[in-house]
Amino acid sequence: MFARVLVVDDEPIQREELAGMAAFLGYQTEIAADGLEALEKVESFRPNVVLSDLMMPRMDGFAFLKELGARGESAPVVVLTAFGSVDQAISIVRDLKAFWFLEKPIQPGVLRVLLERAIQQNHLIEESRRLNQQLSYEGILGELVGETAAMREMFGLIRQVAPTSASVLITGESGTGKELAARAIHNLSPRSSGPFIAVNCAALPESLMESELFGHEKGAFTGAVERRSGCFEQAQNGTLLLDEIGDMPIGTQAKLLRVIEESKVRRLGGNHEIPISVRVLAATNKSPLKAVKDNHLREDLYYRLNVFNISLPPLRDRKPDLPLLAAALVRSLNKKHETRVTNLSPEVLQVFEANSWPGNVRELRNVLERAVILAREGEVQLHHLPKGFGTGEVIAVAVAEAVAPAAARPVAPIDDNTLHIKVGSTMDDVEEAYVRLTLKHTNNNKRRAANILGFCLRTLHSRLRAYEDKEARGKTREDAPAAMRAGGD
Repeated sequence: MFARVLVVDDEPIQREELAGMAAFLGYQTEIAADGLEALEKVESFRPNVVLSDLMMPRMDGFAFLKELGARGESAPVVVLTAFGSVDQAISIVRDLKAFWFLEKPIQPGVLRVLLERAIQQNHLIEESRRLNQQLSYEGILGELVGETAAMREMFGLIRQVAPTSASVLITGESGTGKELAARAIHNLSPRSSGPFIAVNCAALPESLMESELFGHEKGAFTGAVERRSGCFEQAQNGTLLLDEIGDMPIGTQAKLLRVIEESKVRRLGGNHEIPISVRVLAATNKSPLKAVKDNHLREDLYYRLNVFNISLPPLRDRKPDLPLLAAALVRSLNKKHETRVTNLSPEVLQVFEANSWPGNVRELRNVLERAVILAREGEVQLHHLPKGFGTGEVIAVAVAEAVAPAAARPVAPIDDNTLHIKVGSTMDDVEEAYVRLTLKHTNNNKRRAANILGFCLRTLHSRLRAYEDKEARGKTREDAPAAMRAGGD
């Protein structure tokens, strides 16, 4: 099949001549008189390369290239420029991500070389997408790895939603790879050539949240010494991931919803709105519906983000993936640390299989990173794992039988290493007790506790703030008069 070239120029003689050159070189050609007509031709003709003039009526080349980028079109664009405007053409190549430029009058030899290179780039982009799709059928999708039914189902959902413009809400426990899933969606989408920006809503102070998202003008607030673009502007023509969306302040959520609905953003202290073309993905390790019920997540924002839901399974539910996943992580860690570890011993794999992995893939990576550094080459052995790993010595958990006497609290420490869990306890109570006991075990060393738990440090701080808020609410209720408590029930 012949490669397809679209020629866009408002001068009839020039566009016919250029189309004739491309046809003579063996390309299937189509022509358009301006940007608006070219956009229609892009939809039907699906060119492999676009040759576009800059100065045209109705829609010029600048607006045309911006619209192509906003639509996520991947066809390389060669800009046609008149004598004396080379600097401008180079600027467009840089700012609007054109492939290159051609000076008028067009030389057939130069045109031939540029078309060949642009077609080659187009083929590489398409081949990359094809290989990504093929790898996903073989248990690898971007940096996600797995062959279990749950992972294959997730890969299928990512392949289906990636080419669309739909918002996606990614759910799953901490450490399951929610950001990796978001990156896979971006890389398989028409916006893959644009930026991928991730912002952790739990890690930002409330006072800086809006500035981070929407940007600010110079002097908008104390310390705003210069204009700053927010994450939405930085993600223009690409993808923005809002991680831990349930930790975003309610007031900011209302402004976020408006930006998503109107595709316009106004910097703090600004007087005008800036059009944006950004695909929004969101992620949370909490139950979104519970967050809505607890007034931590606006219901209208939840439904706007949850157009498509992808749930990542915890590692304990896909243990058959452990050998494949561990091998992929070891290859990555070998590159990072310049080591030559080949595999894991059968004994290590057996311990991994028996572990519950509360920190999921992040915990697995932390354990393997330490082991790879210690082993340096060859096989990872049991003595390369953290002391007490997999033996229950770090923190043991005793689950009370249903007939056991009820404790004062549903989950309570028995000693410095053991928890007493009453049947019927909520997972939130179990998690809180486990986190607090881990902190006690590490003498309140939060970084070490986060490593044991498989959390990042920001997530641990977020959890602790939530526990403090819950405790404060409980004390407020206990201090309220009995009549008020009765009325509240």
